[in-house]
Amino acid sequence: MSKSRIARRVAAAAVALTFLVGVSDLTAQFQPPGALGALAPENLAKPRPKPPFDLTGTWLHGGGPDNGFRFTPPPGLKLTPEAQVHYDAARKAQSEGKVYRDDIGQCWPAGLPVIMTRVWPIAMIQLPTAIYMISEFMNSLRVVYLDGRPHTDPDIAVPSFNGESIGRWEGDTLVIDTKYFVPDHHWIDSGIPGSDALHIVERIKLIDQGKTLSIEYAFTDPKSWEGTWNITKRWRRVDERDIAEVSCLPDLNDHMPTTHSDANVR
Repeated sequence: MSKSRIARRVAAAAVALTFLVGVSDLTAQFQPPGALGALAPENLAKPRPKPPFDLTGTWLHGGGPDNGFRFTPPPGLKLTPEAQVHYDAARKAQSEGKVYRDDIGQCWPAGLPVIMTRVWPIAMIQLPTAIYMISEFMNSLRVVYLDGRPHTDPDIAVPSFNGESIGRWEGDTLVIDTKYFVPDHHWIDSGIPGSDALHIVERIKLIDQGKTLSIEYAFTDPKSWEGTWNITKRWRRVDERDIAEVSCLPDLNDHMPTTHSDANVR
């Protein structure tokens, strides 16, 4: 057998091994050895205290002067030098009528927390073991595990745009702890990057007789800013809405100004 043929076989074997290791790691993240999946009948049937509320339904971010769609940084938030470069560039682009690194317009996932405040509704399905959130915007999927599992060991965790969310009940509040985010093409707001050190804690309550969903966010990311960034957002229940299948296709976005090189500052 020629050396080149042997080399090709070795390379193919290495690729296959890498793929298998990746699949193994991904499986380990969401289903550790001996653990039950969130939809396993045995897991669903385990006795648990009744939750204080059920989020099942369709929700739409409310918007409004004190409930904006953007995650605008609070006064005094000190960015790291690396993040400040992006922030200044975004402000400069805005003053020129342009946008800065419009990754969503290029069909990159919005990611948490941005995915939660789009102008598209989110369908939430609450089970005893997990809450499944499906946004109509790109049909982004977020799962909040409620079955008592811990966060995945960081050595084998697989980062994602929405992170790994673990929920627990504290009185009448659902507390969601999310980490393991991808650091690239992931933004908290225009010009403010989210790194692999981003950590998000949400405190969720149902108010207004169950018609309004309130989420208090606490963001920390020592690679992008100092201290904790706190902000609250509200949603309203929209019983007359369903979500549809939606795909982000680059050719459908060609008419958008932000996808043009002269408007989208890279």
